[in-house]
Amino acid sequence: METVLTSKTKTVVISPDRPFVIVGERINPTGRKKLAVEMAALDMSRVRRDALTQVAAGAHMLDVNAGVPAVDEAELLVAAVRAIMEVTDVPLCLDSSVVEALEAALPVYEGKPLVNSVTGEDERLERILPLVKKYGAALIGMANDETGISNDPQ
Repeated sequence: METVLTSKTKTVVISPDRPFVIVGERINPTGRKKLAVEMAALDMSRVRRDALTQVAAGAHMLDVNAGVPAVDEAELLVAAVRAIMEVTDVPLCLDSSVVEALEAALPVYEGKPLVNSVTGEDERLERILPLVKKYGAALIGMANDETGISNDPQ
């Protein structure tokens, strides 16, 4: 089985039969105070620099997280996605647990993104899976739900 992700001009294929895919994870304000402050002010200069630096270091795609407390994550994720698409053409992974942020960012992204960290709670799946289908995205499912992480692989 293969998972094909795209940007406007690049394709990344994730498959057990292919070499591993390097995902740049630096565009995440968690634990990065300067980045969080700049993103909250909609200053995307560090986001752009981080995107370019990670691609130059070999990232095949970039994970984008805009989870800054007390800020409109939908607006912030859209701004970050647009800023990254201005400077690089690698596929993106939209990393948000906020459904409204995904609803805002998915139609803006030019390509087939990966949606990161989708948990197995019925309510979340009922909201996120139709979005993933509507925009043709792929997703990373997390093996946890309302009861926690299952020890049973089934």
